[in-house]
Amino acid sequence: MTPERVEPVEAAEPVEAAEPGEIAEFLSWMASERGRSANTLAAYRRDLAAYCGWLAQHSSSLVVVDRRLLDQFVQARRATGAAPSSVARQLAAVRMLHRFMAEEGVRPDDPSADVEGVRVPAGIPHPLTEAEVGRLLEAVVDTEPASLRDRALLEFLYATGARISEACGLSLGDIDRDNRLVRLFGKGSKERIVPIGRAAMAALDEWLAHGRRHLEPARWARRIDQEAVFLNTRGARLSRQAAWAVVKKYGDRTGLADRLSPHVLRHSCATHLLDHGADLRIVQEMLGHASISTTQVYTKVSQERLWQVYRQAHPRAEQR
Repeated sequence: MTPERVEPVEAAEPVEAAEPGEIAEFLSWMASERGRSANTLAAYRRDLAAYCGWLAQHSSSLVVVDRRLLDQFVQARRATGAAPSSVARQLAAVRMLHRFMAEEGVRPDDPSADVEGVRVPAGIPHPLTEAEVGRLLEAVVDTEPASLRDRALLEFLYATGARISEACGLSLGDIDRDNRLVRLFGKGSKERIVPIGRAAMAALDEWLAHGRRHLEPARWARRIDQEAVFLNTRGARLSRQAAWAVVKKYGDRTGLADRLSPHVLRHSCATHLLDHGADLRIVQEMLGHASISTTQVYTKVSQERLWQVYRQAHPRAEQR
């Protein structure tokens, strides 16, 4: 009996193909000329590999794709149900690659130049309340080394508004205990100095004095681990995934898991600063935002606080 023929089904997501030389050259240029971080480059590599895989499925490539096919690619990504922000991010990577190829003479034109962009709805951060942050921090009650680290990490993320990658990349030399300042390296390795509150500094001191040394190995595998502030239980620098797990652990413990992430602590830090009268430019500097418009999204969260202050302070706010 002849077996029934089954028609191939096109994958919902683009399939990654072997990395073309154009992508390798582009990523090398982004690293050396633009100073993009390893995490950013990894994200570009994933997005562009998926793009090339989709082109291969449609009998095309980077050097021959035209605008019509690029429009189809964007529509195909939307059809998978991917979030608009994900589609916009991938399209941005594709545009940068094609612009680079045109400038380097790899092809005579930029097929992405007139491709319509993807509109991303403006999102409003959803921070924790101050009481919820307090409940989260109070959930760390044990005193073994890992718990001291967890308390210091949570306090640090909320006190400084640091990104999770910035916290994991923190080294001992980045902390100025006398002045309670910390040096953070953000996107594009941009450096900024951020103050750290007494509670977070006390938690860090407790971890560094009584917890971290118990996790130090007899012999460091890498120098970057020796300098790391936050270590895992094997004595290596804490990874982003492991730090994420720490936050999730205490989110589960306090019933905040469905709303909590490292970035929510960053949102909470910014929102609470604005609630208590911090200048928007200062918050921008503290968070490491390149544009003030990125920081302004937090002012929407504080509208209710604004009305409370207005009603309390303006002499005719409640008069009819």
